[in-house]
Amino acid sequence: MSTYQEVYAQWQSDPEGFWMNAAKAIDWDKTPSKALFDLGNNLYEWFSDGMVNTCYNAVDRHVEAGKGDQVAIIYDSPITGAKDKITFAELQDKVARLAGGLAAKGVTKGDRVIIYMPMVPEALVAMLATVRIGAVHSVVFGGFASNELATRINDAQPKAIIAGSCGLEPNRTVPYKPLLDGAIELSTHKPDFTVILQRDALAAEMKDGYDFDWNDICAADPVDCVPVEGNHPAYVLYTSGTTGQPKGVIRHTGGHLVALNWTMKNVYNVDPGDVFWAASDVGWVVGHSYICYAPLIHGNTTIVFEGKPVGTPDAGTFWRVISEHNVKSFFTAPTAFRAVKREDPKGEYVKKYDLSCLKTVYLAGERADPDTIVWTQDQLGVPVIDHWWQTELGYPAVANPVGIELLETKLGSPAVPMPGYDMKILDEGGNELPPGQLGAIVAKLPLPPGTLPTLWNAEERFRKSYLNTYPGYYETGDAGYMDEDGYLYIMARTDDVINVAGHRLSTGGMEEVLASHPDVAECAVIGVTDELKGQLPLGFLCLNAGCNRDPKEVVAECVKLVRDKIGPVAAFKSAVVVDRLPKTRSGKILRATMVSIADNKEFKMPATIDDPAILDEIREALETLGYAKV
Repeated sequence: MSTYQEVYAQWQSDPEGFWMNAAKAIDWDKTPSKALFDLGNNLYEWFSDGMVNTCYNAVDRHVEAGKGDQVAIIYDSPITGAKDKITFAELQDKVARLAGGLAAKGVTKGDRVIIYMPMVPEALVAMLATVRIGAVHSVVFGGFASNELATRINDAQPKAIIAGSCGLEPNRTVPYKPLLDGAIELSTHKPDFTVILQRDALAAEMKDGYDFDWNDICAADPVDCVPVEGNHPAYVLYTSGTTGQPKGVIRHTGGHLVALNWTMKNVYNVDPGDVFWAASDVGWVVGHSYICYAPLIHGNTTIVFEGKPVGTPDAGTFWRVISEHNVKSFFTAPTAFRAVKREDPKGEYVKKYDLSCLKTVYLAGERADPDTIVWTQDQLGVPVIDHWWQTELGYPAVANPVGIELLETKLGSPAVPMPGYDMKILDEGGNELPPGQLGAIVAKLPLPPGTLPTLWNAEERFRKSYLNTYPGYYETGDAGYMDEDGYLYIMARTDDVINVAGHRLSTGGMEEVLASHPDVAECAVIGVTDELKGQLPLGFLCLNAGCNRDPKEVVAECVKLVRDKIGPVAAFKSAVVVDRLPKTRSGKILRATMVSIADNKEFKMPATIDDPAILDEIREALETLGYAKV
């Protein structure tokens, strides 16, 4: 068995050989002549001259290898009570027929297809059918507002849009079709047609000759996979940009296949046939990489879950799904466990289920505070692995490579860089910082296969966003430090490092201390403007269910805790108890928006916000402290 150090050294000494070897696990129509293609001027591509098809590697090859009867997708919807299992052979038929229907309506290689779907297996079928015929999908989170969907329609210019009639939340039905119609009306680009999956909960009104029923389109003759070049885009995924204009992250086909397949064993430690569950949404990069593509490419069974960590019906829903479907490896966001812990701090629901199948839990999406990791480890008795990556990167850049060897866990660190990533910590002048010093986290170019080669129709913006600040490096936008052992600590977005009287302080470090208070379920720290010190930290605390103490007492204890653990330099003197924090639908706390409210600055309502009403609650809480006064 190789060690992590040996595998990483293999990559360092011969990156070309390392990735060509990893590429052997993929079925190519034409094997690439080499791995890395240097286009000059800091632009790179991988496996460009190979010919390959993503859908073939995710579906057809498993059927041809005699695994057609293996379950590919398990659907579990605690909201509707529906459950279903789809084998690889059944998936092949569904995908080939939808692909045939799209092709019959003129969708060909290179055309874009927007997918606007809830968490149902058909969302994966739509993604796979699109790449089957060489088209390029762009999944937009179901229920996104019309104007946000319209900006993506104008940018991607899709030939078709595939949508569900509605999405289902625990207490409400969200009609998608009126939002879609509104978006098409707002957009200057008009798709040729739409395909609508009619759900039982709410049927959509259809425009004759423009909106086509999913079942009618799927009645077409099946079509085969179309081989595409290694540098042909599989998809474009929009991530919110600072200007309010979304950034279209491109994923090239060849590198995507190679990198994702490599991670399933080396990072997530699953073998073909094992059940893997990423509790996310197809609208996010986690849904693309680890609900749809990576598990299926690697021959795993994946779970499509339509529910929430709490309230569908209770804080035990994760444990039920893991136990019932024999999940070996489970991946979710720290915010999901914080919600479960808040409802069930003593873990009473965990005891109700046999979780012996579960071997490892993975966290990503937000900083995993040590308190959440320790609670989860105590409850489940398995390794809880924090790992770090981004929409742009597409898969873990910094992780504990459990399938190679389980390294020591250091609380607060997602562990070490994976092969392909040469991470550095730089100061504002671009100089490398010594261990323990906070700075900008960057990765030396070229980035590995499967990461973004550029942005959709926006090369200049790509350079400005990621390449220009630190020449020769990819700028992650995150701040942190490395220790003597090469473990990386992600402390905050670069924007969340605050300057208190000349001291650069991480809000993430303060949040870590606050989260350790026994009554605090979740917290956030922002920097608010202060005339004397430049910025001052301000804490927001959500308390555990069943905590009946005076909030002022808890605040006083938290202030003391930060003073004791970080010191007076933090100048942490203010905190307020709130019922909930404003978040995106993927669970990221909207700290920048909270700062704007506190500083009385105008801001654009974030497109990804889960519940806009929370911002009013934050404003009211800030007013009690003397902030947000107009």
